[in-house]
Amino acid sequence: MQKIRSGTLAALFFGSIFIPALSLAAAPADSPIREAALNDTVAWDFIEGLTTEIGPRPAGTPQEARARDWAVTKLKSLGFSNVRAETYTMPVWLRGHEEARVISPYPQNLILAALGNSASTPEKGIEDEVAYFPTLADLEAAPEGSLKGKIAFVSHAMHATQDGSSYGYFGAARRQGPSIASKKGAIAILIRSIGTDSHRQPHTGVQMWTDGVKPIPAAALSVPDAEQLTRMISRGQPIRLHLTLSSKMLKDQPSGNVIAEIPGGDPKAGVVVAACHLDSWDQGTGAIDDGAGCGIVAAAALQASKAGPLRRTIRVLMAGAEEVGGNGGRAYYEAHGKEPHAMAMESDFGADRVWRVDFKLPQGHDALTRRLATVLEPLGIGASRLPAGGGSDIEPLIKAGVPVVDLQQDGTRYFDIHHTPDDTLDKVDLQQLRQNVAAWAVALFEIANAPESLGVK
Repeated sequence: MQKIRSGTLAALFFGSIFIPALSLAAAPADSPIREAALNDTVAWDFIEGLTTEIGPRPAGTPQEARARDWAVTKLKSLGFSNVRAETYTMPVWLRGHEEARVISPYPQNLILAALGNSASTPEKGIEDEVAYFPTLADLEAAPEGSLKGKIAFVSHAMHATQDGSSYGYFGAARRQGPSIASKKGAIAILIRSIGTDSHRQPHTGVQMWTDGVKPIPAAALSVPDAEQLTRMISRGQPIRLHLTLSSKMLKDQPSGNVIAEIPGGDPKAGVVVAACHLDSWDQGTGAIDDGAGCGIVAAAALQASKAGPLRRTIRVLMAGAEEVGGNGGRAYYEAHGKEPHAMAMESDFGADRVWRVDFKLPQGHDALTRRLATVLEPLGIGASRLPAGGGSDIEPLIKAGVPVVDLQQDGTRYFDIHHTPDDTLDKVDLQQLRQNVAAWAVALFEIANAPESLGVK
């Protein structure tokens, strides 16, 4: 694709979304921030240390508490100010033993992982016939009570997209499927993993029970195992399956956020929040989800601060308990929502290169939009006309009207790894990680020093 030059910036805002074919080496040497960030070591060091020394960090567990302590120590050593942990309590679901076995007519084991908040089977498990539904819509269409004594199975397949947009549609099988199956009378539900890989590694994730619904055992089969079960069903004979899922729920367990700042010179100008989440699922070490995001925002804030004094404070928010429902983002808003916020940004989509920037700014801020597009363009990042949406950790701020900028990462391979045992350090590409840091650093510097009045009026 033809390169988009700085003289054609108007096309970014009045034409279609573009994806310029620029390599990292194409960035001109006119931005000391950008050039320094493209050689950054802080982000990788942060992710490597977090995933090696702490590993998995399920929300509300002692591992997450260790991660908070580790992050506080690390951020202080990097020179951040006002570093602290802000704790709260929450209920915590803990995974136990997981096993699935086809009893007849084709006896064999299946690989699966319980979904967050799954109910537990009896110790000896349950056994019954599988009721098959190709899509979530088919499950929704089943008559009330028709699944009594059955194990529901939903098999619709997610597809890879650069922007991750298919997650919203296909993820509904995980988020709403268990409650729907329970309402229909099912004693358990299995879904095809919400992922785009072809490996025997199931994708876990949270689901929330609808009010008044009886919780049932709920799990995701790995993609190959879901396809195997679908082939068995296609042969026309009833499939009987034995399922064991043991888990438990604990009340009032400690979780918390970690906050660190690069102070600005004008407190009245508001803070710029750069967010990520510190917790992870229990199967991998949380490298891309979201150790990478935390490394990126910390490194970028430091790179921005080295370029000169900042007008606004950059506040790094490493939220807790994002994976299980965004508890950290809500706790942050309860504690700080009345403070002046100029902008909110979040990194929570892995570590592959940023390819697009979206905006949701107050009217009359076209000049800031153009300046941000200009500093991001040399990194191969195109501006779009789509509104920025943020993420779970800044969602309450956005709902309150705080402006938001999204630096959209390439998610083509993200859902191969997301919520699986394969979310490990080796999946982070150093050069793409550094491009993220550079994008965040130039954007944070521009926003922190913008002369415009930003934030909630």
